Amino acid sequence: MIDLRSDTVTRPTEAMRAAMARAEVGDDVYGEDPTVNALEERVAAMFGHEAALFTPTGSLANVLAVAAVVQPGQEVLCEARAHIARAELGVHGAVSGLTMRTWSHPSGGVDTAVLAELIAPDLGPFFVRTAAVSVENTHNFAGGTVLGIEELRKVRDLADRTGVAVHLDGARIWNAHVATATPLIEYGACADVLAVCLSKGLGAPVGSLMVGSADAVAAARIRRKRLGAGMRQVGILAAAGLYALDHHVDRLAEDHAHARLLARACGADPDAVATNIVTFDHPDAAGVVAQAREEGVAVGMVGARTVRLLTHLDLDTDQVRRAADVLHRLTR
Repeated sequence: MIDLRSDTVTRPTEAMRAAMARAEVGDDVYGEDPTVNALEERVAAMFGHEAALFTPTGSLANVLAVAAVVQPGQEVLCEARAHIARAELGVHGAVSGLTMRTWSHPSGGVDTAVLAELIAPDLGPFFVRTAAVSVENTHNFAGGTVLGIEELRKVRDLADRTGVAVHLDGARIWNAHVATATPLIEYGACADVLAVCLSKGLGAPVGSLMVGSADAVAAARIRRKRLGAGMRQVGILAAAGLYALDHHVDRLAEDHAHARLLARACGADPDAVATNIVTFDHPDAAGVVAQAREEGVAVGMVGARTVRLLTHLDLDTDQVRRAADVLHRLTR
């Protein structure tokens, strides 16, 4: 099966497994796992922040990051298709006690004029207070759209002027970095808190990090334990993340090229494919998914008429071309 459902389906390489096997470990709840500590310090420095916290999932990293800047009863603003609003099962409201309002943008971006109208930092006792703006880079359900650094700087400037925080869901920030050559530290400067993922394009089997100030991360460490995610000798997993940062960032350009190849086959505009995600509409999307699977290609749906494909490090060019041939026949 050629699996294009997600870049989360990757398996650790033999070299990554070897790095995991020889990892030095300790008890992370006590802060004594040297491999976890090294990963947290490295990622924090990459984004120009004081600290980072290793988590088992990207959703948890987002929960901890958003909760660091939004108190119960306050709101976070985000794009209507944002992962935190659509694909985290309502956890921010259910667990953190916050609310959301959204704006819509065709490519998942931000119109700062619209955002300025939404922000309500303090309108008195009868209105929910806006505490943060959340942006997603790359934007998953908008087809892997990259938010440009100038766009993010405008959000940062607006947030500073209105007294709200910025959360960056950077699950695939590595893809944005490779696609645009924007330094990671510049992305980090646009956000008060970030969540970054190691188990998607970078191919680690588990792991994300919440990034922010030392105080925000210290509070998040307590929240993580309260939610049952305090981990022990987890350096075995952190070692996979360190290996991924050393070996799997630059190669994301291959995934982006493969995605453009698939876009051409499906009749989508390859120039509109910025990273490793391809989405296209089809009147019988469910039929395309079912027929593709029968022919050995797994794809997914993100809407009643929308098919989504993701490329990743477990796919070589020959596999992508075979998948393209199947999808071309089914979609034309």
